[in-house]
Parts: sequence; C-alpha cells; structure tokens
Amino acid sequence: MAQDPTVVVVGAGPFGLATTAWLGATDVATRVFGEPMETWRTHMPEGMFLKSVPTASSISAPGDGHRFADFRAARGLPPVGDTYPIPVEEFVAYGHWFQERLVPDLERTAVREVRRADGGFAVSLASGEEVAARAVVVATGLVAYAHRPAGLAPLAAAGLASHTCDHPDLAVFAGRRVAVVGAGQSALESAALLHEAGAQPVVIARTRALLFGDPPEADRPADRSWPERLRKPSSALGPGWSLFAVSRGPAAYRRLPRPVRAHFLRTVLGPSGAWWLRDRVDGHFPVLCARRLVAARQEDGAVRLALAGPAGSRGVLHTDHVLAATGYQVDVERIPVLEPALRASVRTWTGGAPVLSYGFESSVPGLYFTGLAAAPTFGPLLRFVHGTTFAAPRVAASVAASDGVADAASVAASASASASASASASTSYGGGER
Repeated sequence: MAQDPTVVVVGAGPFGLATTAWLGATDVATRVFGEPMETWRTHMPEGMFLKSVPTASSISAPGDGHRFADFRAARGLPPVGDTYPIPVEEFVAYGHWFQERLVPDLERTAVREVRRADGGFAVSLASGEEVAARAVVVATGLVAYAHRPAGLAPLAAAGLASHTCDHPDLAVFAGRRVAVVGAGQSALESAALLHEAGAQPVVIARTRALLFGDPPEADRPADRSWPERLRKPSSALGPGWSLFAVSRGPAAYRRLPRPVRAHFLRTVLGPSGAWWLRDRVDGHFPVLCARRLVAARQEDGAVRLALAGPAGSRGVLHTDHVLAATGYQVDVERIPVLEPALRASVRTWTGGAPVLSYGFESSVPGLYFTGLAAAPTFGPLLRFVHGTTFAAPRVAASVAASDGVADAASVAASASASASASASASTSYGGGER
C-alpha cells in the first residue's frame, strides 16, 4: 500500500472539485468521491443568495473557460456585474457544469472511513470497496463543523432547536414563531426567508446593532475611481486594506504569530449581512440587539428563552423553535470519516483545527486538508469559494512534488500565475457565502 500511487480526494464541493481539477494537470493518479455540490444542494435553504459577488464566485481551474461567467455564457445567459446576487440554485448548477467538464470521473459514492495502513491510507467506501492511497485530501465541507450551542442540546433532542445547515427549506416553519440566534449573513437571510415563508421570526443578536455591507460603487470594480481604489483597494473579500491584506496574502498570513492570526480570523468580516439583504430585514420582524441567550427550556410544547440585555437587564422570549445561526468551528475530532487514531495523530491549533504546511499537508504525512479546515492556518479567504484559487493549485503541487512527479514544478508555476491573475481579476465586494 505504501507504494500505491493513488491520491484520494474526499468531497466534491468547490474545494474538492478544484483540487481534483488541478491534480488532473499532473501525472498523479487521483480518485475523488462524493456527491457534487452536496452541501450546497442539501444544507443551504431554498431561496438563498450568495453573499460573494460573481467576480469572486468562480471555482479555480488550471485552464481558462471555467469561471462562473463562462458557465452563464455557455447557458446562453447574459453577463452580470457585481450588483447581481447569485441564487444558490444557479451556483449549484455551475458546480455541476464544472464537475462535468473537469472532473468527469467523479465517483458518486460516500467515503465511510479513512485510516492509516502500511505506510499509506486505507479508504473504505459505502459501496464496500476499500481503496489504497498514498495521500488523502480532506475536502468534506462545513456541515461537520456546525457550531451548536451546548445549552440548546436538550431542545434539539426534542426537535425544538436546530442549526441553519439542517434546513434546505425554511417553509416548514410557516405559521410558527422562530427565534434566530445570530447577527451574520446566515441569521439575517434565514430570518428574511422565514418571514417571507409566513413564519414569525425574531432575531437575537449579541451585537449592539445590525451591520450590512455597502452596495458596490460600480457594477464592475474596475470602474471605481482611482481615489476610491487607493483609499479602499479592491479584493476578493471586499474593499479595504485589511480585506486586501488577508485576500492577497494567505501564505504570509500563515507566518503571523498565532494570536494575530486568531484576531484576524475572528474580526475580519465579522457578523454582517449583504447590502441587498437590508431591505428584506429592516422593519419586517423584531430584532433584539445587545441580547445574550442565557437559558433555554421546554415549556408546554414550546420554548422559553431567558435573555440578558444591556446594563444587566433580563427578559424572556417565548417561541416555538430556536434556529442557531451560530456558524462553524473547525475541529478535526468532528470529521467522522477519519478514524479516531488518525484524528488523534493530527497536530492542531487551539480549538482543534489542523496545523498545515505551505502545501496544506497536516502533521500526518500524506494527509491534506482544504476549505474551511484550512482557514485557521491561511486566513479568512479559505472560508470562501474564491479561496480555491489559492488552495487548489498549492495542494496539487505539494502532492505532485511528494510523489516526485516531473511536472510538479510546472504545476507550482501555474499556481503562482493563477494567484497573480486571480488577484488582478478578483476586485470584488463580496463577503462570505453564508
């Protein structure tokens, strides 16, 4: 098994597809497993729009002709600018189009377990097959990392609380009271969708006021005035020097002191809604700002929430369901496909995220992580689809180099060229997808 040339990619979302596409530019034998765009299709609510703008929503590929704009052109759709919010259904269709063109050998079966074996890895599939691999790239998406507040566990067990990733259709709450906990895009868009579906949402936010992004100054970032571009340089994550820095410099971000990295990861692109969401939120349903959930219990088939407010004030809110829009926290221990002994072998940052090399390799030789799992090492860019432009070519180059593949250097050069082109082209105003 140690001599087996196969590399396995676990997951077929944007990061898994991009990584496989770049590995296709090498001579490395690769197998990729999973349902294409499964998280986006089954864990994002119907009616959702991406917060990222079109120029920052393309999946990275080693050649031209595979961007979101190319997908629209291939479908006979007109070009769109950055004032166009992308419907999740359209983005899923784009992902399928990308997969059909660049990852046609995707195997639509689930990985059940990855374990160490004979100097490499054994990958057990739902089909019953066991694959020997010299390297494994974990691109399993974000659902496993959903942060579910411990205080809501009894309510969740009773069906009275859930996480936003649990609901592809929020219309199931029509006619019911729903307390939405959070102040970010997921919370605010979920509340808007609940309201529009006939539910009665109430947002509970720790922030003193809701924040929304500013609308683009132009439909294309290149049309911004020079003074404005100097004052707030454009980047894949939005205009501004801090966003410019973390968007253009994920490799440098990795070398920052750990407390500085943690600060940026926590504060850059903090909780806020997209600019186009404000009109669907303001005045449509109650928003309780500067409130903290301190206790929750079941009461007569419903939920009683105890809230702490400003200056030590206390309050009670009665609702039928609690929807936690509380984001995601990376923790290797929560990746079910990795056997316990393998998880325990991975060196992690405080909190459980894997410590990664420049090539996205963990402390376990041959085990790579990409996507959200890489954000604590490389920064906020890895929370977004645009992060594939940095991650995918580097993972492919690292895997190829470790195998002694002759064209590893050319892949690395292509990665550098891709990053430079992406940096020039991705002058967008986006935030996160959700």
